[in-house]
Amino acid sequence: MVELKDVSFRYGSENAETQHQNSLRNVNLRIPTGEFILLTGPSGCGKTTILRLINGLIPQFYPGEIQGEILIDGQSVSNRELYDTARLVGTVFQNPRSQFYNVDTTGELAFGCENKGMQAEEIYRRIDGTVQHLHIEALMDRNIFRLSDGEKQKIACASVSVAEPDIILLDEPSANLDYEATLALRDVILRWKEQGKTILAAEHRIAYLWDLIDRAVILRDGQIVRELRGAEKDGLSIADLAAMGLRSTVQEAPAKLDLPAFQEGDEAIELYDFHFSYRGTGREIIRIDSLTLASGEITAIVGANGIGKTSFLNCLCGLEKRCKGMLRYKGKTYGRKARQRLCFMVMQDTGNQLFTESVLDEVLISLPKGTESAREKAVEILRQLDLDDLLDRHPQSLSGGQKQRLAIACAIASGREILLLDEPTSGLDYGHMMQTAELLRQVQRMGITVLVVTHDSELIRACCGRMLALTAPT
Repeated sequence: MVELKDVSFRYGSENAETQHQNSLRNVNLRIPTGEFILLTGPSGCGKTTILRLINGLIPQFYPGEIQGEILIDGQSVSNRELYDTARLVGTVFQNPRSQFYNVDTTGELAFGCENKGMQAEEIYRRIDGTVQHLHIEALMDRNIFRLSDGEKQKIACASVSVAEPDIILLDEPSANLDYEATLALRDVILRWKEQGKTILAAEHRIAYLWDLIDRAVILRDGQIVRELRGAEKDGLSIADLAAMGLRSTVQEAPAKLDLPAFQEGDEAIELYDFHFSYRGTGREIIRIDSLTLASGEITAIVGANGIGKTSFLNCLCGLEKRCKGMLRYKGKTYGRKARQRLCFMVMQDTGNQLFTESVLDEVLISLPKGTESAREKAVEILRQLDLDDLLDRHPQSLSGGQKQRLAIACAIASGREILLLDEPTSGLDYGHMMQTAELLRQVQRMGITVLVVTHDSELIRACCGRMLALTAPT
């Protein structure tokens, strides 16, 4: 049994990442043993905060002001040592890199059990069962830092499954997973449910688990505004869900959307001899002898986790020195270094590409040298992206969506003609996903070609007119 009684919480000002998010206010939530609860609602509504209260990370790692009680089996979480809570509660974080303790995948799966002092035979039994059930044999004995984000998410889920805690907390567990991996995650959750685990999932992409949950708890501005269960939950239409700011409950594989990569009448972007493999692996990740993409369109790049989508973007924009491919566009041919001046990439973690002390300065340094009326031009670009009221804010204090818009503002300021984005809607709610779709359409209307790596079928339907499905080299 997990209970939150009249819980209010406000993050301390020293938490730059969270101080601009909403806090919790008078939350009452009772979760009987074995129940599966979905926590959903707009970004910043308090979903992750509830998980941090239950697993003890608040206030141990995220200090702030707490009122009320958080109880597990009648005992206050605040009275438990964090390692004691960890024996009962397993968490899959939104960013799996933050929870790894080992360099190799097999060692990571064993880590939690080793901390509990289990016998080696029992640890091996659990690992073998989890690997088989999750179909992650190909990820064993691998360097974690060589995995894709989706593959890392699989390892994070597997490490929790191996430890077999009574309570499992999932924070956007499908954010970086492809369609097949999401279905595999669904199978794992179903297995946990059959084992009588208590499960709380904070999610925006709700389609894969909607029929599994016992109750949907909807939060807004730090408060529970609605709970759905039974016939009421199952009777909601897609329009009803959208009106509540929730994503669709229809599970759809991106590859089934059947969009062309190029069609007659499109202006061509031609790629030749794009080949790439990581040093020392002997395995070719990218093998494209020739490929034609559509200029001036928004093209979705889809494919399984680890297939090479991010590597393809890195090669295309000239970041991978060992990829010597050529690009032909508007009668000109571009080698690797020339592509760096043609393409602008917005990374999945946009915080890694923001360097200055203010939003305005970030755009100013992206403008070509010698730009006349640079400040006015930068402010106008920020105004177009609804960032002009944040000119003096430090970029790292922005929300994830604001950082993304700032990175796109820098791309516009740079004058690059091809914009590449890596999973721009990972972890976004319905409203922000639709805002991102409109933002990409806005960029397209400026004459910029957009290539977007995504697993998000809703985003593809909302804004993409072309699609490229990557497969493993044969």
